[in-house]
Amino acid sequence: MMAKQKQLKLGALLHGVGGGTSLWRHPEVQPDASINIDVYKHWVQKAEAGKFDLVFIADGLYITEKSIPHFLNRFEPLTLLSALAAVSKHVGLVGTLSTSYSEPFTVSRQFASLDRISGGRAGWNIVTSPLEGSALNYGKKEHPDHDKRYRIATEFLEVARGLWDSWEDDAFVRNKETGVFFDPDKMHTLNHVGEFFSVKGPLNIARSKQGQPVIFQAGSSEVGKNYAAKHADSVFTGHETIEDAQAFYQDVKSRAASFGRNPDEVLIFPGISPILGRTPEEAERKYQEVASLVTIENALDYLGRFFEHHDFSQYPLDEPFPELGDLGKNSFQSGTDKIKKDAKEKGLMLRQVALQAATPRGGFIGTPEQVADRIQAWFEGEAADGFMIASAVPNGLEEFVDLVVPILQERGLFRTDYESDTLRGNLGLPVPENRYTLERQKAVAKA
Repeated sequence: MMAKQKQLKLGALLHGVGGGTSLWRHPEVQPDASINIDVYKHWVQKAEAGKFDLVFIADGLYITEKSIPHFLNRFEPLTLLSALAAVSKHVGLVGTLSTSYSEPFTVSRQFASLDRISGGRAGWNIVTSPLEGSALNYGKKEHPDHDKRYRIATEFLEVARGLWDSWEDDAFVRNKETGVFFDPDKMHTLNHVGEFFSVKGPLNIARSKQGQPVIFQAGSSEVGKNYAAKHADSVFTGHETIEDAQAFYQDVKSRAASFGRNPDEVLIFPGISPILGRTPEEAERKYQEVASLVTIENALDYLGRFFEHHDFSQYPLDEPFPELGDLGKNSFQSGTDKIKKDAKEKGLMLRQVALQAATPRGGFIGTPEQVADRIQAWFEGEAADGFMIASAVPNGLEEFVDLVVPILQERGLFRTDYESDTLRGNLGLPVPENRYTLERQKAVAKA
């Protein structure tokens, strides 16, 4: 028999009024989209109609008056995803939650609840909170440094996974005749004591049918890539060229193998922002229309966020990008390193750097066929297992579902119907065995 063709995976980034500074000003954008539940319901149902694997809600914990409009006024991810679970049946529901400013017991309970509410469709994008100002909102004296945040995240996930296994899958007997509600031998107390957390357990909610929520991670620093390769089921990333994407893909997959994992069970999702037109010229006009809404003042503010909200307005616009030393190293480390490296190697002026950051053009602009060709080349060229689709223009998700997805389906690259009603099932990821059930089975086999 012929082996089943590998299938592309797709996710949608649902980002309210947009991830940039000025898309909200476009006449076709609903200006309250970031807090409009009907808009989000429409998007999740559109993604499900397009047979997407997941929708993703990003988050952050600190804003200033210079933050982009979407960040200023938006839903908390798990609250929103729980509402979206009620109006969807198959698409995965993935949200960001910080390990630096949360408690493992609470987070484990929240994601387990979302997983049960959705019937096994929850995913957690683990972030370590890059913005130093976050500490000010949580009564902390200082923001943990980059490496310490990842040590916290490692222990945090260890605790969460332990708590998610508190109950074996058949622990709840619920026998009305005998009055036995649960089997006490199948309830397990974690009793974790570590460097950062002390958690007794057990968790007061059982596993869903997908076992545990799917773990996503987006760090591209060296420590971030190691964390992803060792712990994540899926990795969010972003690259300008197929060559950079291929290098990242091979790097993370190789690291996963070195940790004894199956590289096929660590899925790589570059983020792209397709802009479609009936002709390449029409697609380019759409990009220019949105880019024209961004002022240089907007762009400088946008750039500043990556560098701990640094004030770039103090520098001459048309002189070389300023020397910033280690600024940004304890925030978006891989991103700020790249910005500084590109500016130096290409001799870019500050104006150029700011506008490139605020109005990224990307390579997925053109007709639906051209965008499908590029997606196919990246997928078949081992630069991606799937893509996170962001909307750079109004109705970007709708146009992608209506115009590009059918082409990918016709080429046999993407499903025409869901394989499963769980996120793990659709991503092709195994259900993690409950650790205590596994120990029990090994003991029986040994005996």
